[in-house]
Amino acid sequence: MIQFERISKSYKTKKVLNQVTFSIKSGSLVAIIGESGCGKTTLLKMINRLIKPTTGTIYIDDKSINSMDEVALRRKIGYVIQQTGLFPHMTVKENIELIPKLEKMSPSDMADNTRKLMQMVGLDCDEFLHRYPTELSGGQQQRVGVARAFATDPDIILMDEPFSALDPITRSDLQDELVQLQAKLKKTIVFVTHDMDEAIKIADMICIMKDGDILQYDTPEHILNNPEDEFVSNFVGKNRIWSSPEYIKVSDIMIDRPVTASRDLSVLKCIDKMRQNKVDSLLIVEPDSKYLAGIVKAGKLRGVEDRTQQAERYMYEDFPTLLPDQCILDALKIVTENRVSTVPVVDGQKRLMGLITRSSLVTTLSQQYFDYEGGETE
Repeated sequence: MIQFERISKSYKTKKVLNQVTFSIKSGSLVAIIGESGCGKTTLLKMINRLIKPTTGTIYIDDKSINSMDEVALRRKIGYVIQQTGLFPHMTVKENIELIPKLEKMSPSDMADNTRKLMQMVGLDCDEFLHRYPTELSGGQQQRVGVARAFATDPDIILMDEPFSALDPITRSDLQDELVQLQAKLKKTIVFVTHDMDEAIKIADMICIMKDGDILQYDTPEHILNNPEDEFVSNFVGKNRIWSSPEYIKVSDIMIDRPVTASRDLSVLKCIDKMRQNKVDSLLIVEPDSKYLAGIVKAGKLRGVEDRTQQAERYMYEDFPTLLPDQCILDALKIVTENRVSTVPVVDGQKRLMGLITRSSLVTTLSQQYFDYEGGETE
């Protein structure tokens, strides 16, 4: 874990960071994002002591980095920057093996390690190992930079806008590869970016900064759905949630209190309850446990002659359901494929949590064409 405690940084009269306090869990990828000059790169460079705070302390696994040897600290932290930082007079092999050599890794272990790292970043050893950085494309150089950062298998990797200078396709490919790498290796990665799309795509947590302060530190889903203030809302982009519909959860759009009935309610009373509540179906639940037993529909009940009979005789027991943490795309798929107008939302024990209706889906989806002031989006 990396902990920042009341970190401030000033250069003469200019304050860059103002009492910053937050923590980064081990094995998570945190994106620090904000406008130019907000202090994000300064904060990143403090982790490996390239910049020292004016006041405050940074801890790695509860140990102050001030008590650690600077050189040893930096060798144990991977570092990737926008300009790759590769030494132009060294081959790809020499660049990757620079720190392992300083750490006195054996030649055979080093050769095996380099081969694995090249495979990890998708570069062929025979083709690229003895080339110089100037003989590589921007994307290839950045892959080598990533390989070098992982060379000593560090627990922490710092990445300072590593993909910002690349073309959009290469950038997207490297973002995908980073996500896959992180899923497999579970490093603690601190990733500085100015691109919200990039942060949403790769990060477990996003830290939004402005003028040396943290405005919001949360999951991408929470920031998209619940921006802390107007600045965050504008910075994120009011309609950006529609570019990441997987973050719109069923629990965000479901009807919290759907109309229900018990098994023993008569057909007549069921029809009357539907009429009063202006619905065409009732969810049959167990009163004590809220267990969802079935659904009765108006169309089926209207043809019943003896309306004193209990509703459970006419309820459907086989029907699709959704879980609260499924996304709007799952809901849309179930409604479309099953040709139903309502889908109950249940928990793992099939207790009723809410209801998704076709009309609520249409209402939610239509919002992507309008901004929050009611005008059309461009």
